[in-house]
Amino acid sequence: MKVNKLVGALLISVISLLFSTMSYGQGQQGVSLDKIIARVDNHYILNSELDEMYNQYKAEGRTAPEKCQLLESLIINKMLLAKAEIDSVTVDDKEVDGELNGKMSYMIQRFGSEKNIVEAYGKSIDALKNELRQQVKEQKIVEKMQRTISGNVKITPSDVRKFFNAIPKDSLPYIPSEVEVGHIVKKGTVTREQKEKLRQQLLELRQRAEKGEDFATLAQIYSEDLGSAKNGGDLGFAKRGAMVPEFEGAALALKPGEMSNIIESQFGFHLIKMVETRGAEYRARHILLRPDYNKGTDMTQATRALDSLRVLIKTDTLKFAKAALDNSDDKETAESGGLIQDRNTRIAKLTLDASMDPALYFAIDTMKVGDLSKPVSYRLEDGSSAMRIIWYKSKSEPHTANLRDDYEKMAQIVLSNKQNNALEEWFKKAQGDVFISIEPEYKNCKVLGLAARGDDM
Repeated sequence: MKVNKLVGALLISVISLLFSTMSYGQGQQGVSLDKIIARVDNHYILNSELDEMYNQYKAEGRTAPEKCQLLESLIINKMLLAKAEIDSVTVDDKEVDGELNGKMSYMIQRFGSEKNIVEAYGKSIDALKNELRQQVKEQKIVEKMQRTISGNVKITPSDVRKFFNAIPKDSLPYIPSEVEVGHIVKKGTVTREQKEKLRQQLLELRQRAEKGEDFATLAQIYSEDLGSAKNGGDLGFAKRGAMVPEFEGAALALKPGEMSNIIESQFGFHLIKMVETRGAEYRARHILLRPDYNKGTDMTQATRALDSLRVLIKTDTLKFAKAALDNSDDKETAESGGLIQDRNTRIAKLTLDASMDPALYFAIDTMKVGDLSKPVSYRLEDGSSAMRIIWYKSKSEPHTANLRDDYEKMAQIVLSNKQNNALEEWFKKAQGDVFISIEPEYKNCKVLGLAARGDDM
């Protein structure tokens, strides 16, 4: 099993995992009779999974890998899941629900509305969420297992120099133009009208609960907290300090059985019902309604805040990195001083080509290095409408790779190679801990170096 083959399989698996069992409603016709084609312990791989994974590439206009490689990627995922069960590796439901909400927001943004999604897939939003939830959970477990396996791998400057010096001079890669770009993001403010609408909706639900309707049932029907709604809004026992201050302050002021007034937090508007307290812990239910950031969002305050920051930065009264860290609503980039990182390498250098986010590409196309843009419209990954200012920090010229300018890239390659070696060693050992069986029709695949065996399927 070659290292680059293993990495390719893992990448294919992660990219396709969320969509491997989701297909458009119109595409359901003509699917062959489903069957199990491989098994890893108690995890099964269906023929439909492999076909849909393959068709996903075709639908996106990409060249699909060989089905043997796709099958290997699916088996690798199942191995990681099986070993996670053996080693008791789990992920928190809140982490899963947060990721799920982001995926659903992205889909709504991509399709334009929930109605369009329903028409495209021929399934209700709830049905799609239920399908996606398990896939998201498995993806998070796979990622956690990978981090567990290779997380302790370290490299030194000597490792990087040795790797670079071993590359023949006539084989050094050509590095295209790259840019460093930062941004500071401010979300729009939900309008007073929309806030009042949400408060009224929750007040009506409170009145219905006071008249005898079951709070848990109301939460299941109306709450937009996907994780707790399925459990009647039950958040389980929480230690003091675990919840945002607005929520916790209101909850702890209640006696068991009491309901709160309408509470606003960074997540939306809550109606809380205390269930019980236990020492330093408490258990509450809630109904959450979120503002619709696509409608009724006021950008005035966000624009003014960014204009003020822009003046301070341009006059060198405030450094961009400090302004981003303290003020940006994009927390992921705020922690890196506002610099936007490449999603694959996690390095704050972006290749200046068609792979760049089009909005960012066209924005800096009209800027010079060192420029700081005026506030422009922006959409966060969770679908929130926002404004941002963009800083064009630097631009490199195309060049042959050298250690001075491209040390980070070389270090990333060395680190990846070491991590892949760790993963490869883990897979060699893990094959003895899990049962792997592959149908004879895929006997020529030699997945993970194994010949297919179907006698135990």
